Amino acid sequence: MIPILRGLARSPLKALPRAGLTRPATMHTPASIATLSTFSSSLKRSSVNPKSLTQYHPFPRSILVRTVASTVSNRPASQTFDHAALNIREEAGNSAADIAKTIAGGNISASDQSFVGITSSLASSVPKPVLVFGLLGTVPYVGAGATTVYLASVAGAAAAGNPTSIDPGVALTMLDQALNIQVTYGAVMLSFLGALHWGMEFASPRPTQSETVRRLLLGAAPIFFAWPTLALQPMTALLAQWVGFTGLWWADATVCGMGWTPAWYSQYRFYLSILVGMCIIGSLAGTSYYGPVAGHGFLSHDLELTRELRKNLKGEKEGSVSGVVEALPAEQSSGAYVMLKKRDLTQEKLEEQQKQRESSSKQDAEEIKNSQKDAKRS
Repeated sequence: MIPILRGLARSPLKALPRAGLTRPATMHTPASIATLSTFSSSLKRSSVNPKSLTQYHPFPRSILVRTVASTVSNRPASQTFDHAALNIREEAGNSAADIAKTIAGGNISASDQSFVGITSSLASSVPKPVLVFGLLGTVPYVGAGATTVYLASVAGAAAAGNPTSIDPGVALTMLDQALNIQVTYGAVMLSFLGALHWGMEFASPRPTQSETVRRLLLGAAPIFFAWPTLALQPMTALLAQWVGFTGLWWADATVCGMGWTPAWYSQYRFYLSILVGMCIIGSLAGTSYYGPVAGHGFLSHDLELTRELRKNLKGEKEGSVSGVVEALPAEQSSGAYVMLKKRDLTQEKLEEQQKQRESSSKQDAEEIKNSQKDAKRS
């Protein structure tokens, strides 16, 4: 018999908290665990009665709370399906609550420590104008993403030769413009989210200069990240901005836990970032699925079609030509504008010598005529 059970046999059971003794330690729920913890604490208190339970040292709580099979009875932690379902629900609820705490940046003040309780408590503390303007700010981005997917489907159908009401080149150009609008607005949003930290610093400065500098650097970093994305191809720029939005939320959650922002700011930013991220993923997936990928415009699309047509009509050859080559105007029947031809240096040299001889002959003839004219004058 273990020491705790000896103590229970020597003491009146009516003085003990019976809620913690109703089932084996392998089947305890968080409520019964809390009762056992209170019971263990009561055993450590001093008592006047020398025969009280304080003479016996209880096992640590880590032994009372078993998460593996019992070494005594060799039974699993969940002995029935109902108890297994209860454990699964409790673990799922605890995991969901941990996720909510991570999203909130560690700022938890809700009495209900479940996922719904934490999320609803922080959501209710967000000022209504902030919530409304934040959602309105994402409307153009959602519209640009939906337009991109629609134009990608139209451009894909037109390029495949299916009957559409739009030319393939025009469809690609419009798709390219829609992607550029989405990328540009994404860069503006990243810059604005960084500038919010400058506004919070102006409204409530940090107590030390080092924290102020770090906060201002955090506010300026998204600008220098978003600006170069405007020079990238739209598809690459969207992927880079998705990384930027995710990284900026992680930074916001970190400083929210440090108390640099309102308690609701991390969760507020998380769900707005989720909305923006879904638009980016939707644009990338829709454009890749429907194709062709935009980002090249009308002119390059026509050039690709021309090259493909020429390949079908007349085979192309690849290789290298040694020596000196020259570009000559091609004949109209050749189907090309320029013809490359190897230069015949020997023939060119003979032609050059012939030209020199003709030039010297002309000079000699001119000298003879001039001498004859001088002789007549004299």
